[in-house]
Amino acid sequence: MNRRECLHLLTGLACTALAGEARGQAAEKAIPTIAPPDPNPKTPSFKLPPKSCDSHTHIFGPASRYPFSEKRSYNTADAPLESFRSVHEKIGVERCVIVNATVHGTDNRVVTDAIAQSEGAYKGIANVSDEMTEKELAAFDKGGICGCRFAFLKRLGGVGDMNKFQRIVHRVAELGWHIDVYFEPGTIAEFAPILTALPAPYVIDHMGTVQAAKGLDDPGFTALLDLQTKDEKCWVKITGLERASAAGKPFHDAVPFAKALIDNAPDRVIWGTDWPHPNVKIMPNDGDLVDLIPLYAPDKAIQQKLLVDNPARLFKFSGSI
Repeated sequence: MNRRECLHLLTGLACTALAGEARGQAAEKAIPTIAPPDPNPKTPSFKLPPKSCDSHTHIFGPASRYPFSEKRSYNTADAPLESFRSVHEKIGVERCVIVNATVHGTDNRVVTDAIAQSEGAYKGIANVSDEMTEKELAAFDKGGICGCRFAFLKRLGGVGDMNKFQRIVHRVAELGWHIDVYFEPGTIAEFAPILTALPAPYVIDHMGTVQAAKGLDDPGFTALLDLQTKDEKCWVKITGLERASAAGKPFHDAVPFAKALIDNAPDRVIWGTDWPHPNVKIMPNDGDLVDLIPLYAPDKAIQQKLLVDNPARLFKFSGSI
């Protein structure tokens, strides 16, 4: 091989290596696409009482009208207001709390626009930043927002700046909002001192991301029960049984955890579907999720608290809606 052929070979190898590196970097930056919800929700056997509230649900897009954030950690198909309403009509929900998902960043129009069309039946949880003005926060409050959310999950951006968190929670507390928090499994104990010091009520998403495989004696779950008992500002969402389950459908292995949380503080638990179920391993049917309710809340008086009275009190729904 002469010098010219050698240089040509080396150049080719270098280009191949650079191309491979570029493909690898692109793969690392690729945004995963999550599965859409079950398009055929069943009519549940369990009939929800009047004014039942889905206290944790989302709307995605349509992206043509409500663009997704450039900083989003996942891609999703549209799950618009029309589909949202159809699911709730099928399962018997009359009131809803729309939690703005991270795909929309701090653009909360997808939530406030839906609230404006609901004739008082919807409330919202916003994504906010410390850069927002008092005027912006007041406009959200007037538009039906009653809380803001913080997701302390690595896949959704991690913990972030806790100084900003503290500034934000003190600002929204003055509006009478509550704080919605989403944690990694097993981290409740380390966040407990921060939560108990909050100046407002707080709501823990998805039963504290309990893992059914670890059992009821898991320290992560007992820490949640302890916090729920000791701090009257602590509320827990009975949502995400499909996330907690190790056995899969029909998710019965997660039922004892939901029941334990309800029995522990029946006046500070609320229920939700989490439709359209972003980032789940097994996609549930929303009708099946409704049919789990009498398994963990068999008493009608407790069902009334979980589904109607508690969310009406926390989210300040009017009695006529």
